[in-house]
Amino acid sequence: MQLRTAFVVLVVVLIAAFCALNWSVLVSPTALSLGIATVQAPLGLMMLGLTVLLAAALLVYIVLLQAGMMAETRRLGRELQAQRQLADKAEASRFDQLRAASEAQTEALRARIDQLDRELRSAFDAAANGINATLGEIDDRIQRGTGATTAGR
Repeated sequence: MQLRTAFVVLVVVLIAAFCALNWSVLVSPTALSLGIATVQAPLGLMMLGLTVLLAAALLVYIVLLQAGMMAETRRLGRELQAQRQLADKAEASRFDQLRAASEAQTEALRARIDQLDRELRSAFDAAANGINATLGEIDDRIQRGTGATTAGR
């Protein structure tokens, strides 16, 4: 951007220097034809005035173009912010759904673990009761066998 600005300033300085060096020629009156009439006027000043008018028109055009671009940039920025907020809300919703699904799975897993724990305890109690019953039978047999042996003596 600075290179363009320096170039424009250089061109304006060169035009100003050219006008200063040739001022006497620029202000000398000449017969100018306007199409319907002929007038005596300085051609150089007329051309210089037209050049200044064209430069001013271009400057106004550039300012309006820049203002339009800035307004469009602001509008796009607002749209981008709105889309970003919408995406953030959607992402938060997905996180909530993921959290709910994770909690549901965790609860299901806990329920399954509790059920397996109850089944394991039940199986353990059944095995312990079976072992106790077997030990009781063995103890009874030993008692009967010991009683029969002592009675036979």
